[in-house]
Amino acid sequence: MILSGACRMDSTAPRSVLNGKTRRVPSRYFGIASLLTVMAVPVFAAASKARPIQLPGYKVVPVHYGPLNQMIMSAKINGHPANLMVDTGADQIIMDANVAASFDVRPSQRGLRYIRFTEINGEILPVGFVQSLTAGSMSLGSSLVALRNSSTSGHFSNRVEAGNSGVDGFLGLDILMRHKAIINCRTKLIFFKVDQSRPSQLTSVALSEKFTRIPLRRERNGALTVPCSIHRQAGHLLVDTGAFVTVLDEGLLKSFGITLQPTRISAHFTGGVARKISAARVNDLVIGDFRVPPEKLGTAVLPNFALQQGSTHINGILGMDLLFICHGIIDFDSMNLFLK
Repeated sequence: MILSGACRMDSTAPRSVLNGKTRRVPSRYFGIASLLTVMAVPVFAAASKARPIQLPGYKVVPVHYGPLNQMIMSAKINGHPANLMVDTGADQIIMDANVAASFDVRPSQRGLRYIRFTEINGEILPVGFVQSLTAGSMSLGSSLVALRNSSTSGHFSNRVEAGNSGVDGFLGLDILMRHKAIINCRTKLIFFKVDQSRPSQLTSVALSEKFTRIPLRRERNGALTVPCSIHRQAGHLLVDTGAFVTVLDEGLLKSFGITLQPTRISAHFTGGVARKISAARVNDLVIGDFRVPPEKLGTAVLPNFALQQGSTHINGILGMDLLFICHGIIDFDSMNLFLK
């Protein structure tokens, strides 16, 4: 479905991610407000005002934002230039099988008995092997890659074609956690730890810069969550850099009497279920101890796989719009999210 402001919600791992497809627009903006023709903050103007945090013992790799808030990292896969979307909603690197083959990444050719498989959302996928992955001056070593066939599965093509951004695959949690990465959403930098003996100074630096520290939790199925409350009702949010906007559970907001504003945006969930996304002004969203400024956020009837992560109940998906607006820093060393 392609509408003026149509979007998709799918999953690259056993948890939800939100992505969008829309007609091209002259500028790139963060937030659902821009889709409602409400004033929003241009990425380039806002990001230029942020002061980068310096961290000894890390190598820094710049990223850039593509259409619909895609955080894209330029990399080399087996020596071939590639663009990878940084996606904390994915457990590992995921690529289309045909695209991966152009980077010399294939499943074993020695017979089916030697091919390794992985399961993503109930789909059994072959696994390829990247011998060399680099980004800037940072060597990220070798890695397994889940290979999807876009001709039989619409998920990969729908996410990659959104905004026509030239994305070749998704960089997931395996690489980010292995190298204790720190993602600074506002300054468009990712720090990869190279000196394991040096304690991270991020917490002290961030607190001195008036950030609020929020504990990150890895659920049993791999999902990243943070505690939150809306109208003082406690819950959790999925932390998903692959989600282009923050989306809260529609039923929860309705139970509080919050007015919903219809939009032309459609959400497509895993399994082919289509839902409408509405907008709602939320004045009392608290993430950890951080009170989010009143914002117009997305809301939808979230599917069961998103609402329940093991024993943890989910109230919504924390996407790139709020992570950018609130100067989000995701620290996989201390397992904290910093907002201000």
